[in-house]
Amino acid sequence: MQLDFVWKAVLIVIIGTFLLRIAGRNSISKMTVSELVLMSTIGPLLSRPIENKSIWTSISVASILIITVILFQLLKLKFNSLELLLTGMSTILIEDGVLNGENMKKARLTTENLKMRLHQLGITSIEDVEWAALEVNGQIGYKLKPSLEPATKQDIQNLVRLIETKILESKES
Repeated sequence: MQLDFVWKAVLIVIIGTFLLRIAGRNSISKMTVSELVLMSTIGPLLSRPIENKSIWTSISVASILIITVILFQLLKLKFNSLELLLTGMSTILIEDGVLNGENMKKARLTTENLKMRLHQLGITSIEDVEWAALEVNGQIGYKLKPSLEPATKQDIQNLVRLIETKILESKES
């Protein structure tokens, strides 16, 4: 009985893990388009040797794909215009608590889907949002209206100092 597929499977896991570590650790939701294409292509490519395809051809092609993505990433760092071309830019969905219908259509996002995603971020009303954008990684970035932003530790410390000052002033008078 030929056990050729066993060493191929083990080698695929080891080399595949190594290649994917080189490519980066982004989760699917944080991947750029080129990284997503790479990750969805590598799986079937690395399984080809089990089907008696050449393991070295598969590893070579996977390596070329990863090198290409890394080159894209380096070029995007060097040339901002290339980053816009390859990655795109954020799309403003909400401005001053009002939906931007045109950008919602461009993003192919329904109002209900946006509301659901805002609810997952702890936002109950679109009117509470100063601005929100669909980021290039698919996440929603936002800023609440100033009156609705949570207090920071510094805000609370300033309030405590103010209260202490008022208490001291009232004791002195």
